[in-house]
Amino acid sequence: MRCMLFLPMVLALALSANADKDLDWWETTIFYQIYPRSFKDSDGDGIGDLNGITENLEYLKEMGIGATWLSPIFKSPMYDFGYDIADFYAIQDEYGTMEDFENLMAKAKELDIKVVLDFVPNHGSNESVWFEEALKGHEKYYDYFVWEDGVVDDNGNLQPPNNWVSVFRKSAWEYREEVGKYYLHQFVIGQPDLNYRNPDVVEEMKNVVRFWLEKGVAGFRVDAIAHLFEVDKALYGGKYPDEPKTGHTDDPDNYDYLDHIYTKDHDETFDMVYQWREVFDEIGQKDGLTRVMMTEAYSSPQLTMRYFGEGDREGAQMPFNFVMISDVNGDSSAAEIKYALDKFLTFKPIDKLANFVAGNHDNSRVASRFSPELVDGINMILLLMPGIAVTYMGEEIGMVDGYVSWEDTVDPSGCNTDDPINYWKSSRDPERTPFQWNANKNAGFSVADKTWLPVAEGYEELNVEVQRATANSHLNIYKALASLRAEAAFRHGRYESVAFNDGVFAFRRWYGKDNYIVVVNFRTDGYTIDLSYFENVGENVEVVISSIESPKNAGDVLQANKLEILDSESLVLKVV
Repeated sequence: MRCMLFLPMVLALALSANADKDLDWWETTIFYQIYPRSFKDSDGDGIGDLNGITENLEYLKEMGIGATWLSPIFKSPMYDFGYDIADFYAIQDEYGTMEDFENLMAKAKELDIKVVLDFVPNHGSNESVWFEEALKGHEKYYDYFVWEDGVVDDNGNLQPPNNWVSVFRKSAWEYREEVGKYYLHQFVIGQPDLNYRNPDVVEEMKNVVRFWLEKGVAGFRVDAIAHLFEVDKALYGGKYPDEPKTGHTDDPDNYDYLDHIYTKDHDETFDMVYQWREVFDEIGQKDGLTRVMMTEAYSSPQLTMRYFGEGDREGAQMPFNFVMISDVNGDSSAAEIKYALDKFLTFKPIDKLANFVAGNHDNSRVASRFSPELVDGINMILLLMPGIAVTYMGEEIGMVDGYVSWEDTVDPSGCNTDDPINYWKSSRDPERTPFQWNANKNAGFSVADKTWLPVAEGYEELNVEVQRATANSHLNIYKALASLRAEAAFRHGRYESVAFNDGVFAFRRWYGKDNYIVVVNFRTDGYTIDLSYFENVGENVEVVISSIESPKNAGDVLQANKLEILDSESLVLKVV
């Protein structure tokens, strides 16, 4: 065992603002993200659907989940698998019908599970009625989108208006002969950006929000919010200006080639969030159910905090905190883990709740980004840190990224690389492979001969059915953590953290006489640590929950000042 090495990095945060107050539903629940296309196929076409979700809502209840967020289910040509919405008021046929959605809502209500939908306000679809009408010259709908004249180069060829690049590579502009102009698409070509400088668009999207909230939806996760507004071209002589180069890459088709000062994080974006919150509260006051808003923006802490609100104006209750995805991975030191986790808690307003997101449909899975041995440790952090927890489906059983060949790749982020060798570095398909229910055909996801993405290898042993029947499994540890997080120490308690050395990160949660310590070893080395570094820690600690790699069992009493923490071991301990 290595000797103990202390790093002077302890942070104590008082969370008394929430102590003893009655908490709303969204402040205590766990949100479980379902990617509908990959969760459960009920009709044998190889694609997950709404009825597949409805039939398996009891699984969420079994885990202690109180709310689910569904990735887009609206009518779409599926260029970006639902994030290109053709009709914001209708259900995508392959996912089901409006009746199927209403059945899902009824079953969720019966189980006391809230349903949150994905709201994609930045763009629509080039197959929407709005866009089709725009191409016909319908003035109202033409102004729903962002258009610009092209420029003629030295050879007399028409070129895009400026150098703006799509998130999915290549020019963010696409020419349409019908109107003789280019339209802006910050994502795939089939996703024309909406023009939020048009009051009609603003009101249209507010009506979309009202439509679904009045159906009982508990809120929205707002997609790609930072891209909502482009700079006002009137300030630049009536032409959208080029964006400056970053110097990070020599590839002009790469999104990182430019510094997106004219297409991201504009002040008007935050104002729009506050306007939407007014709509959320308007509906909530009618039926007594608080509607929650989650915003997705990979931004600096300073910008992220603005989504909470400013002055008397309220914004999102949950500006997503992506530090566990963007800032750290399995190579990170305990000090880097601590720094990342404490960052949101440090920057957030004192009267707001933090939230923690460990994975989603756009990023490599926890077991692949960190390691399979750290799945329980990451879930301990996710569920026992102060604030709200968001789990991506499959992380509770430790699913890994699946292998998807170039021939089977469907994600435009991967396809647009035009690179059959390195496409996988950009593709999001590996984290979207079908959910692994059991060892049957297609992991129990579908009876189809071919699923929309191939099932990940190893599903015969790594699935829900196996883990339900195994006492010491990721799934059963997740359930235990979900139950423990209802204790006052985790619901109301204070927090402090420490990096004991390069590998061991620990944090303490305490409330009244209850005093818990969570210890996660991010290294494959063992250490001996002294937990009396924390205040109010006596001679002994008792194991409450241990990772599946640990030989320690619940109820074991250990010496606090000479705690042996094994390689990749994670523990939840109670001071006794």
